[in-house]
Amino acid sequence: AEAEAAGGRGADGAVLRWCITGALCASFLGLGMSIAVLGPTFPNLAANVGKNVSDMYYIFVGRSLGFLGGSVVGGVLFDCMNATLLLALSMLGTTAGLYVIPWCKASLLLTVLMSVIGGSMGILDTGANVLILNTWGSESGPHLQALHFSFAAGAFLAPILAKMALGGSESEELAGAEKTNQSVLKSVPTASAASTTPAPKDHHDGDFLWSYIIIGTYILFTSIFLFALYSKSSSTRDKSNATGQKGGLAKYHWPLVSLLFVFFLFYVGAEVTYGSYVFTYATVFAEMTEGEAAALNSVFWGAFAVCRGAAIFGAAFLSPATMIVISLVCSAASSSALAFFAHYRALLWVGTAVYGASMATVFPSGISWIEQYTVVEGKTASLFVVGGALGEMCIPAVVGYLQGRFHHIPVITYATFVTSIMTVLLFPVMYKLANAPQENELKEVTDSETRRALLRHSRLTEDEEDEEDVREWNDADFEVIEMNDKLTNSLTGTSSRIPGDPPAEVSLQPHLDHVLGDPPVVAGGSPGRQNGNVDWEKSE
Repeated sequence: AEAEAAGGRGADGAVLRWCITGALCASFLGLGMSIAVLGPTFPNLAANVGKNVSDMYYIFVGRSLGFLGGSVVGGVLFDCMNATLLLALSMLGTTAGLYVIPWCKASLLLTVLMSVIGGSMGILDTGANVLILNTWGSESGPHLQALHFSFAAGAFLAPILAKMALGGSESEELAGAEKTNQSVLKSVPTASAASTTPAPKDHHDGDFLWSYIIIGTYILFTSIFLFALYSKSSSTRDKSNATGQKGGLAKYHWPLVSLLFVFFLFYVGAEVTYGSYVFTYATVFAEMTEGEAAALNSVFWGAFAVCRGAAIFGAAFLSPATMIVISLVCSAASSSALAFFAHYRALLWVGTAVYGASMATVFPSGISWIEQYTVVEGKTASLFVVGGALGEMCIPAVVGYLQGRFHHIPVITYATFVTSIMTVLLFPVMYKLANAPQENELKEVTDSETRRALLRHSRLTEDEEDEEDVREWNDADFEVIEMNDKLTNSLTGTSSRIPGDPPAEVSLQPHLDHVLGDPPVVAGGSPGRQNGNVDWEKSE
């Protein structure tokens, strides 16, 4: 009965883990839709507040700042409260923001709402990664890949929902540009037309709200499911799992975390930069038509999504380090082709596809990889998310500025090459730091060598003592033999001086008996013989 109860508890725990994973993937699906829906509906939001699109850049800044703040605050809160409850509350905040945005008529209020939604998204992005690690431990690789694939799927679905709500209006052109790699936010609109497009003033102005309502309702149901999971799990479950599955900090924990922060900054920045500017590059430098440029952009994001989905199964039999190395090699090769051989049309298409595929698995694989060597808590995960967000905000802005200064140089392709080289150089350094032996391991090695040395010394001492004992026993044997020889010679000399009997008949036994302590027994003798000797002594 006890065994059946234990098996039941184990089955319940497995079901709960899968339910948590499903809820987190559903949350990331909603996160992707919440981020990507802004692109297709951006002109409608501008019209709703009576502004031109060129004057609406600050809502991106507000959302990005909210995301960064939410990542940091979430990293702190996840270390002191239940993760499932915090995620449910953050999803509830996102739902409230999405419901209110379509009716917002003031630009300042819209910016505040975007900041609140960004903060909720930052909490979700940080916490979901930590909760997956705490739930699955060393088996978290495929589940992290599934989590981030859900985000890509959500970013793909949002423009479709917006198109259905808008009835195929002109905002469809902005849909593809807002597909992002990671659950981090863009700081500026990626479509160059967005800065000059006037706000639409037709009958589609009110239709876009249905896309926000649909996405908000979906996230609301996800939040309710997370609250149900919270009621089923204890408040200390996550931390107990983390304590049981993880060891101590790595010897170079903070240098390792800092390098991975920079690594994610370059990786996310490079991937978002290429995805944002590849359309412009194709039309200006590759002299493609707008249809061909849009197809090239779709190839990049399509390869990204397909490879992220395939990574769910690849992570089941490939280690995170192996997946990172494969991604970095493909990234370096494809970025080199794009930077130096993009004038060949075939290499441009192939390089874009390979570059998109190589970007797909780096972020989730990086989190899985570092979790093998050190403890990934809320604050640590928030640094990774913030690093990616900063890269997404800074690197595209720098590339855009340089491209504006140097019109005849394809800055975007050279930027992909430089960032790929930086990631290729950073990972071996991180790998070296991660595999540095701990102080306690060094102490164990030293203690082990000391014990081996002591054992060897004790064996040598025992051997020397055994040899000394053997020598002492040999010396004692020689002394006994010499003493017996002297005694024999003395008795023989005495018997030769006694008249009557021949020397051979004189018994040596009494003297030997006196030495050895045995009773006097004469070989072959008899009592008569012994009495005769006594009588002979008396007569003498």
